[in-house]
Amino acid sequence: MEHSISCSQFQQRVLKWFDKEGRKDLPWQHDITAYRVWVSEIMLQQTQVNTVIPYFIRFMQKFPQVHDLANAKLDEVLHLWTGLGYYARARNLHRTANIIVENYGGEFPKDVDQLSQLPGIGRSTAGAILSISHDTYAPILDGNVKRVLSRVFAIPGWPGDLSVAKKLWDIAEHYTPHKRSRDYTQAMMDLGAMVCTRTKPSCSICPLQKFCQAYEMKNPQEYPGKKPRKSLPIRVKQFLILIHKNKVLLENRPQSGIWGGLWSLPECDLNTQPKEYCEQLFSCKIASTENLPVTRHTFSHFHLDINPVILTVQRWPAQVKENDPYCWIDTDAPIELGLSAPVKQLLQQLNGNLRTPL
Repeated sequence: MEHSISCSQFQQRVLKWFDKEGRKDLPWQHDITAYRVWVSEIMLQQTQVNTVIPYFIRFMQKFPQVHDLANAKLDEVLHLWTGLGYYARARNLHRTANIIVENYGGEFPKDVDQLSQLPGIGRSTAGAILSISHDTYAPILDGNVKRVLSRVFAIPGWPGDLSVAKKLWDIAEHYTPHKRSRDYTQAMMDLGAMVCTRTKPSCSICPLQKFCQAYEMKNPQEYPGKKPRKSLPIRVKQFLILIHKNKVLLENRPQSGIWGGLWSLPECDLNTQPKEYCEQLFSCKIASTENLPVTRHTFSHFHLDINPVILTVQRWPAQVKENDPYCWIDTDAPIELGLSAPVKQLLQQLNGNLRTPL
């Protein structure tokens, strides 16, 4: 590298900055355990710190130890996760908690390779858990660290490419110290989040500015390279809001796939007649239907256009079969179920405006 920086220089600058400017009072930085670090790291994937803080506090109040999480019902976990998105993270938390309790006696593995094999924990998250909870050498490469290293060493290309990722991992391994690993790990994440930001990086206060190749070339915005863009496909679904005796019918989604394990509204394709569909599926009688405005919910790989339809139920069978994945909920009462964000918003809009069926 044209402007290489020694390990000691790199580490000293990063740690000196952290001692003065780094974050040291986040909830998961108190009473540090592998469990608390793990939960915080999973929540922080794809999510901003300020958003995570109240979720983390509520989660720890409900599940203070890994055994509490393992013994909980998945619905309880998903309910606390509602609004954080990327719900596979919550399902993996629950699965991993059970594995740790059943296979490891409630203790987290202290080996990066072993830990990274658990559901939802990759190499970087495993490194963060071990370095922060045990103050041991374990390099990380989360989004913030990728951005810092890509700019300092002018590594071109999208970090999702294996060849680019390998270069970044080599750098991360080389510069991660064996002493003060916990502080260094937190410092690198803070540096990316607070100084070397995605847009408008604060290069003037960066401790690595002197050695940053992207800064010297005046093009930090070009690093890291962007993922090749693809236009997102659009899927369209009708969300069926069946109202009966001032209650709404919810459906438990399959464990795998979009919103896996969450409670949602029954749905059908756009070319399906909702009234006939529901009457045939549930052997019920629909008195009236009403279309609500279309809303769009965007996932990482597609747009979902939601066409909500209110269906007022005149007659419903005596009971839904025991094994059917449905339940009636009263939206006036607290809903302690895991809900997808669009469904939660629809129910909030309906709350207090449910019409008594004919």
